[in-house]
Amino acid sequence: MKSIHKIKLSVVLATGLVFSATSCKDSFFDLPALGALSDAQLKTRAGIDALLIGVYGGLDGTGMGGGSAWNTAADNWIYGTVAGGEAKKGSDGSDQAGINSIMQMTADASNGFFNSKWVVGYEGVNRANSVIKNLRDASDISDADKKTIEGEARFLRGHYYFDLKKMFGNIPWIDETTEDPASVPNDSDVWPQIEADFKFAYDNLPNTQSQKGRANKWAAGAYLGKAQLFQKKWAEAKATFDAVIANGVTSSGEKYGLLDRYQDNFNAATKNSKESVFAVQQVANDGTNSIANGNEGWMLNHPYNSPFRCCGFYQPSIDLANSFQTDAQGLPIISNYNSKMLKNDQGILSSAAFTPDKTTPVDPRLDWTVGRRGIPFHDWGYHPGQNWIRDQAYAGPYSPKKSIYWQHDQATYADQSSWAPGSAININIIRFADVLLMAAEAEAQLGNLARAQELVNMVRARAAKKDSWLHEYINPSSPMDGFSDTPASNYQIKTYPAGAFASMGKDAALQAIYFERKLELAMEGHRFFDLSRWGIAAETLNAYFAYEGAITPDVRDGKFTKGKNEVYPIPLTQIDLSTKNGQSTLKQNPGYN
Repeated sequence: MKSIHKIKLSVVLATGLVFSATSCKDSFFDLPALGALSDAQLKTRAGIDALLIGVYGGLDGTGMGGGSAWNTAADNWIYGTVAGGEAKKGSDGSDQAGINSIMQMTADASNGFFNSKWVVGYEGVNRANSVIKNLRDASDISDADKKTIEGEARFLRGHYYFDLKKMFGNIPWIDETTEDPASVPNDSDVWPQIEADFKFAYDNLPNTQSQKGRANKWAAGAYLGKAQLFQKKWAEAKATFDAVIANGVTSSGEKYGLLDRYQDNFNAATKNSKESVFAVQQVANDGTNSIANGNEGWMLNHPYNSPFRCCGFYQPSIDLANSFQTDAQGLPIISNYNSKMLKNDQGILSSAAFTPDKTTPVDPRLDWTVGRRGIPFHDWGYHPGQNWIRDQAYAGPYSPKKSIYWQHDQATYADQSSWAPGSAININIIRFADVLLMAAEAEAQLGNLARAQELVNMVRARAAKKDSWLHEYINPSSPMDGFSDTPASNYQIKTYPAGAFASMGKDAALQAIYFERKLELAMEGHRFFDLSRWGIAAETLNAYFAYEGAITPDVRDGKFTKGKNEVYPIPLTQIDLSTKNGQSTLKQNPGYN
């Protein structure tokens, strides 16, 4: 089963529109590096395939006219994780300063990062619309195949619109029938259309695909359930997730399930696994002498002054690290986890002595998420602390780990063709653990607390397996020799005991589910959007600003305004572009000027 490996090519349409498309190294689609396609050529199987690959090619935001790749990274590390309090921008106060105000919830509509994200989202929509429009007149494609292709295009369009909707709230719906996109207002709810796209894909896509990176029926089902969950359609979401959990398979036909090892979700050598529901495919060393296809959106997000060269961004927050502490029963400390700070080396030079705390009980997922001093950093050796932090006083003592490749196979999975490294680690949009936790949320909202607990415990039981724990090196002076049987810290994690959710009641059970999402999906771009849809962003993030701001100055001026900051502003550039005769078609979100 072949995976979609991406090579950039330029396709010039008869309309004069130039965009980046992609093709597969495994002959998924063969086109010359530069070609011109007439309207007639577009309405053929080859032309439709080219257009569809272009829709996939835009998923990581690279080369889509949206500014720097990190502005538009597929995992939304800026807009979902940094804005959600799980991580800091990192680096120092001046580098990529546009992120500072996003992190502090003080950004306005002139911030260019928002415009970049908007441009990429609607370019993806435009590409999907082009597939659907040209497909209907294609002469050499059977009706059955047309349904499948339209299912893929509508799945992808649903993805782009879902991303835009959760980012900006009030957005215009532009589809293949729209003649003047600039005249479409953003004052109607587009959830029904997003849900309809995923439903069409769910009903028409096959169980399996010829390439691992293609969306199948069950990826569409998972996304459909997610769209229903965001709309608080609890019963519909439950029914959809029930089907996905019971029957779902990957595009290569493997039954969905949790990997035995949590960390394998973030390793290029084990990507496209049974836990991967939908992921943006990445490749390293693809012959283009570019990292455009290899997590370019993450190129800033490596420890500074380290083997990775650049750039010290995306530092896990102290609040996040504290969240992984557990109680005497191995359960999370949900309400007051910040009452004790996990020991760290803030303010301590790397040349000075520091002994990490290996007695405080912690969830083992901590050390696959947060790089901390004195703990093995994959097979690169012990994290040295301040030497790998660009400005510790500014953003704290921690480094990211889920975006970091391994030393032993870097020749295969790391790409060093640019000033910062890329890698072949896929970007998980939805993985099966996410599906289980979304299903648990729907069950709890419906009062089915026993089933909700069962689903949460499935996720916790995997984390409790010793195969999911980080261990000490066999030989600390040669970290690539492997790991011993000695845990790297005091890992204590248990499943919730029988009847726990029923005893605590619905509201507390929901808080436990919300916190489990924080632990399991940390640094994966979900947190801000979760907090916003749950209606707890103001209280959570303002508490975060107060706590974290007392330690580091980077978030000290942060303030979340309820009724405003749940969504980002409509970019000023887009409002200006929609202006005709002094009137803007696009209306600004409440609270923004």
